[in-house]
Amino acid sequence: MTFYEILVIIHILSAIVGLGPGFVLTYIVMKATNMAELRHGYKLRKQIHIFVMIGGTLLLVTGIIMGLINPYLFKQGWYIVSFILYILALAASPLLLRKEAKPINQFLEEYEEENDKAAIPQIYFDLSKRLYLYEHLTNVFFLFIILLMILKPF
Repeated sequence: MTFYEILVIIHILSAIVGLGPGFVLTYIVMKATNMAELRHGYKLRKQIHIFVMIGGTLLLVTGIIMGLINPYLFKQGWYIVSFILYILALAASPLLLRKEAKPINQFLEEYEEENDKAAIPQIYFDLSKRLYLYEHLTNVFFLFIILLMILKPF
């Protein structure tokens, strides 16, 4: 097995470990019916996000190394578009997602209710709309990237 083939295997496994869990992060908290479930969902998201970060970093690193080994990739449209979309999706995390998650995290820290089985207040839904939208858009980017990697259409 060549070094390049090992990189391809690492790249594919990184996609599974990094992107796979990322697709469910939104749904973990969207289905919460009370504050206890919502808090638990956000704890799970935080733990799962570690896999997303590690897998996502390995995806970027292995993708760039494969391009350096085979420079013709830098002339392939699917590779260039995938790389640009991936960088945009990565930039969305600090620029959009973190910004939208901050008031939600603050709400979860400050919310006090004797009954943790209480209904989720409307303010949470108002705060989470844009976060969910941005997360769904990021997931669409990742789906498009995966399709480009599989089909290599141009």
